[in-house]
Amino acid sequence: MKFLRNLLAAILGCLIAFGIVFAMFFIFAALVGSADDGVRVKPNSVLELSFSEPISDYLGKDDSDPFAALFEEGQGLDEILHAIEVAKNDSKIKGISIKTSFLLAGMAQAQELRRALQSFKEAGKFVYSYSDFYTQKDYYLASVADELYLNPQGGMDFKGLASEVLYYKELQEKSGVKIEVIRHGKYKSAVEPFLSDTMSDENRSQIKELITSIWTSMLEDISKTRNIDVARLNLIADTLGGRMPKYAVQSGLVDGNLYFDEYEAVLREKMQLETDAKINYVSLTDYATVARKKNLKSGTEKVAVIFAQGEILYGEGNKEYIGQGLINRALKKARDNDNVKAIVLRVDSPGGSALVSDIIWREIELTKQLKPVVVSFGNVAASGGYYIAAGADKIFAEPTTITGSIGVFGTIPNINQLAGDIGINAEQVGTNKNSVDYSLFEPMTDTFRNQVLEGIESTYDTFLERVASGRNMTVEAVNEIAQGRVWSGVDAQRLGLVDELGNLNDAIAAAAELAEMDDYGIRKYPKYKSDFEQLMDDLGGAKAKIGASLIKEELGEEVYNTFKEVKQLTKKKGIQTRMPYTLNIK
Repeated sequence: MKFLRNLLAAILGCLIAFGIVFAMFFIFAALVGSADDGVRVKPNSVLELSFSEPISDYLGKDDSDPFAALFEEGQGLDEILHAIEVAKNDSKIKGISIKTSFLLAGMAQAQELRRALQSFKEAGKFVYSYSDFYTQKDYYLASVADELYLNPQGGMDFKGLASEVLYYKELQEKSGVKIEVIRHGKYKSAVEPFLSDTMSDENRSQIKELITSIWTSMLEDISKTRNIDVARLNLIADTLGGRMPKYAVQSGLVDGNLYFDEYEAVLREKMQLETDAKINYVSLTDYATVARKKNLKSGTEKVAVIFAQGEILYGEGNKEYIGQGLINRALKKARDNDNVKAIVLRVDSPGGSALVSDIIWREIELTKQLKPVVVSFGNVAASGGYYIAAGADKIFAEPTTITGSIGVFGTIPNINQLAGDIGINAEQVGTNKNSVDYSLFEPMTDTFRNQVLEGIESTYDTFLERVASGRNMTVEAVNEIAQGRVWSGVDAQRLGLVDELGNLNDAIAAAAELAEMDDYGIRKYPKYKSDFEQLMDDLGGAKAKIGASLIKEELGEEVYNTFKEVKQLTKKKGIQTRMPYTLNIK
């Protein structure tokens, strides 16, 4: 009895302790939520842009959720652009100071940010930039500034773009773990690393053309704001003319080498402040909470913006992957809402499941019958990412968007060799001739391979038909530019895969024009569960995140990304319409 009494007392004590912790937690969350109301922007302020977290197109946060600020990681591009637009018309904001290194965003996102900063400048306000080290992407963004400065002992990277692709054929032979691949399209090189130890001419050709087109777009933008012609910029890159801070000044890439206190003195002079006056900085994070309350477009009639970001996988979907559940529900809500007159689908995806891509494509077809549907491409809209957009009334892409990759493949893991090496023998029993179609432990049969290939060919033909119908092209014409080939946004427009080069705002304006609206508001879909809600729904998710963090810390960023890529390939199910490879541009 004494043992039971002590046990019950211990259990009761734990419950009370947990109750107190949760109560304190909720009180703390409420205080954090109300803290947003305490943000005050002083007159004569400088908005400081420091992008220290990964940037996604959209976080889908519920503004009423007090836990969002505590648990959410990353920054939403939509909120950043909105904050800059609000600041442009805010008399208290005199200018912007960009102070960032290692921008964690895609090239198209950087291009969209750059365009927003250019618009800010055109309103008569200044943009200055300072960094201890400029990566190429950092410099591309910062080059929009009126003046930019580099630490005298810092550095910068300006040498042209390059891409690296890892090959795993020998690893498979040594480990006994093989990835069986079945594909269509000579350029479908997502599976090439499992078939060869070297890069094919076709893959080398398309990567070279792609990164050259992206680099050219970057140089054209830099040329306009730095007043250096493109040929000169290429010469600087070839000779590493920015490799040291003093050379970066001599080549005209930056305006001077200053320490941060000296940079602040430049800002004070620009703002006509006293030498020892304090600069009123307001961080982007704080200013975003103020800007969020200001609707720049507030008409009763709405343009719905639906964000589809991440790999395409079967299921519900969340902020990290596209599933048919959330996206199709958002499309239905938008088309059933009488106030919504037009829809913009924002796509940032390398593709994935062919089945899910077709399910979403069908929902867009149904939606298009009732309301205009315009698509805006972000960093990448390849394979399945392009598939879901192919039938839209109009498609916009950034010049640096990775686009196309119209092709199909299948990957199936096989450990027959490994099983033999470690002494495992699998025996199968079936009722019919084809009831045992595939075993992980046995070599793939010709019958099964032909069966999968038949499905791939059928999916590829359907893909071509979807694109041909949506883009008003012949199937033969689409096939000529398909074969899994990827293109930049510039080349995609030339080939007819997109209609216009432009950003999300351009797509929204085009959707409003199709719906014949002059005054309209914007409604965003979908709303994602916060990380806290996900934690409450599935505590296993927290375990997975902690495990991933530990692995990443032990392996390092580059090795962890390789590990994650191989793991993802072994998890893919069904026929894939996915970008030809994971493109790591440096």
